[in-house]
Amino acid sequence: MTQTALTVQDIDAPFAAVSANSLDFTFAAGDVANGNSFQCTGREVLLVLNSDGANPYTFSVTSVDDEKGRSEDITTYSLAAGEYAAVGIGLTNAKGWKQTSGLVYLACSNAAIKFAVLRLPAGYPGS
Repeated sequence: MTQTALTVQDIDAPFAAVSANSLDFTFAAGDVANGNSFQCTGREVLLVLNSDGANPYTFSVTSVDDEKGRSEDITTYSLAAGEYAAVGIGLTNAKGWKQTSGLVYLACSNAAIKFAVLRLPAGYPGS
């Protein structure tokens, strides 16, 4: 199965010139049938929104074995109607999340689940 690629959105570097709409980002609806993926550099933060006004839905992040053979998927993480989640601690360390292809795999239970992948600037402290 080929996952639907998500567009990674770069966050401006500190002291970058700010103009109208330059700080905006967008969410993309999750692909229930095929799943989603994004290219991982180790500087990404995944934002997830349940855009439904009444129903809870879930999302998952597929892990891979790290250097010690450990893996731990984020499986069917439930978001209530209108709720957000941020996943970054594990994703900022590509080991354990980045597939051999360099991609991170996501799944969702309904297209009301929306993803935004934000990438910190290269050289940013902690990256």
